[in-house]
Amino acid sequence: MSSTVTSPPPAPLTTAPTLRRRLACLTYEAVLLFGIVMIAGLLYGILLGQRHALQGRVGLGAFIVVILAWYFVWCWTRSGQTLPMQTWRIRLEGRDGRLPGRGRALLRFVTAWVWVIPGLALAHVLGVAGNGWAVFGSVTGWIVGYASLALLRRDRQFWHDAVCGTRLVTVPPAAQPKH
Repeated sequence: MSSTVTSPPPAPLTTAPTLRRRLACLTYEAVLLFGIVMIAGLLYGILLGQRHALQGRVGLGAFIVVILAWYFVWCWTRSGQTLPMQTWRIRLEGRDGRLPGRGRALLRFVTAWVWVIPGLALAHVLGVAGNGWAVFGSVTGWIVGYASLALLRRDRQFWHDAVCGTRLVTVPPAAQPKH
């Protein structure tokens, strides 16, 4: 009788999703966040009896940032994925392959503002902050430029992920049921 030795299944590959998939996921995330921000703004206005859009503007901004931080930290520490990340089969994990803890997820949330703030600052410096389309172009141009910087890294990860000790990986498609 011969004994068959079975080797363990190979470890899943931890390849970075393509830049195109990550930017598509970011676009979907922006649409979803629009709804979250609108609901948060409505809730803030109702709770504080806000009568004018400029009334309590700083408090509203802080409230929205807290809501967004809660959303991302909760999703990343629970499953490593937001809804758009699930759709595009992208997961956030630490360099060790585990889900990030709250501290690391919060650090990533803070450093991920690098996607938006420099583009807004550029619009301000260029003196076009009052022109919605110019601000949109400035932010979009910055996002494309920042995303392209990942191509300079061997692992194709974003620079803020390198700082945080996190990475985005491709989630293999679920096994299709046999009919």
